[in-house]
Amino acid sequence: ESFWRDWNGLRMGSLPDEWRDVVARSLMVLKALTYAPTGGIVAAPTTSLPEWIGSVRNWDYRYCWLRDATLTLLALLNAGHAEEATQWRHWLLRAVAGDPSDLQIMYGVAGERRLTEFELPWLSGYEGSAPVRVGNAASEQLQIDVYGEVMDALYQARLHGLPAEQPAWELQQTLLGYLEEAWRKPDAGIWEIRGERRHFVHSKVMAWVAFDRAVRTVETQELDGPVDRWRAQRDEIHTEVCAQGFDGQLGSFTQSYGSPELDASLLVLPLVGFLPASDPLIRGTIEAIERELVQDGLVLRYITRAGVD
Repeated sequence: ESFWRDWNGLRMGSLPDEWRDVVARSLMVLKALTYAPTGGIVAAPTTSLPEWIGSVRNWDYRYCWLRDATLTLLALLNAGHAEEATQWRHWLLRAVAGDPSDLQIMYGVAGERRLTEFELPWLSGYEGSAPVRVGNAASEQLQIDVYGEVMDALYQARLHGLPAEQPAWELQQTLLGYLEEAWRKPDAGIWEIRGERRHFVHSKVMAWVAFDRAVRTVETQELDGPVDRWRAQRDEIHTEVCAQGFDGQLGSFTQSYGSPELDASLLVLPLVGFLPASDPLIRGTIEAIERELVQDGLVLRYITRAGVD
């Protein structure tokens, strides 16, 4: 109890009373998902809990997704918990060391790379929702957006006062060098769709984020890099997404190039600065998502079609 009271400390003091306990509790949950010896942050401490009772969509989440970890990190940073950001940065540098083309979207809490997925058929599963799984095959997927999330998290960490460490910046430049070609590839996307790769709009936008944050790092954080080349990459991605990721008939960005489908991840576009929320392309996207994906006040990820994950 003393540890948690001390950890929350006075950082909650600036919040209104009505929100203080809720925010403190949420931050404690995020902190509890961190692995102290390495700084890794797991997505959840559970496996094989089904999306609905009887569903087979019941994956193993006891691993460190780069995407989830960076979002957790930003929440902690915004609440003044910089120590966790420092530990996570050290974990990241250890976990992703090596060839940037071998970057995984997820690792074990100690940086393990082999997360082979297999089933335990002798277990019935939660409420009979088999199979029970260990490992996660998504670790072998290409998900372009994670590069943007990692770049943004490291940029934000320095913005919140973490010192600029040369090994971290060297890693970022290496990742960007790989991304200069990789962003053009189709991928599995944020929802880890287990089917044919596509040119997901969210993935392309997060590649834009990667180069945008690199440019901002050079411009505002006194680190060196080929900023003109990064600006050109950023502009090229922006132009392509607006041309190929927007459906004029729908008046909205779509889930992937050439698709009429909508996707909740498109709501991230104004949040990461791709376009302002007041832009007609963004307004049209929000209105389309409200029409098609909002049910009972909640937002569906996307419409699941028969035979499509």
